Amino acid sequence: MPKDSAPSPILEASHVSVIRDGRAIVNDVSLKVFPAQRWVILGANGCGKTSFMRTLSLYLHPSSGNISVLGQRLGTFDIRPVRPRLAYVSASLATELRPALTALQVVMSAKHGALETWWNDYDTTDEQKAMNCLEQMQIAEAANRPLGSLSSGEQQRVLLGRALMNNPLAVLLDEPSARLDLSGRENLVRLLDDFANNNPALPIVVVTHHVDEIPLSATHCALMKQGSVISAGTISKSLTSASLSQCFDIDLVVEQRPNGRLTAYAP
Repeated sequence: MPKDSAPSPILEASHVSVIRDGRAIVNDVSLKVFPAQRWVILGANGCGKTSFMRTLSLYLHPSSGNISVLGQRLGTFDIRPVRPRLAYVSASLATELRPALTALQVVMSAKHGALETWWNDYDTTDEQKAMNCLEQMQIAEAANRPLGSLSSGEQQRVLLGRALMNNPLAVLLDEPSARLDLSGRENLVRLLDDFANNNPALPIVVVTHHVDEIPLSATHCALMKQGSVISAGTISKSLTSASLSQCFDIDLVVEQRPNGRLTAYAP
């Protein structure tokens, strides 16, 4: 009998660089994201994580190299129907949305990749789907509340629900804990694990610069430094004391806590 063919990546970056003012803010980065993988992109502030994520989500065109979605290279297909299915949630998205929009409207607006609902038409099927997304994020009770009245943690749940609206090919989260306090961060990490467990085949990529924010469900890690990936692969192989020390230019120890999560500290 013939062997089953190997799975194809959902997203692939091949030798991607982004040049701004003559400087490579992303430098020759290659990465493949397969179904069911949960990637963490980790690095110091300004190392190029967000620029790479914007490139991976088709919001920023690489200066060189290629981005492929389901095997199709960027430039050979219409990105307009594809980009909403690469559910990119930036750290600033909550501030870009009008505070008076209800949680339900915020989720529905993702159908057309919009920040407002008045630009497009929606029906009861869209409303029900948006409500289902909020229910999965355990925030359905806030469906009719204005986004601006919700706490940062509640807003993050709404934005994760928004990410599910278009049956995403992948979910890309850029520093999702940026506006959260300690309790909000811990709740978010648990929420990301629930999110992964409820969507087992969905690839997820999370950007952070804190080891303590890595969910238990994370399977792979890429460490970025000065625009380049210096280590990438499974968590156990790529995220070590040596590689993290190289990434942040300081001696660091990576340890596993009793609950299975990772932490890092300077000895």
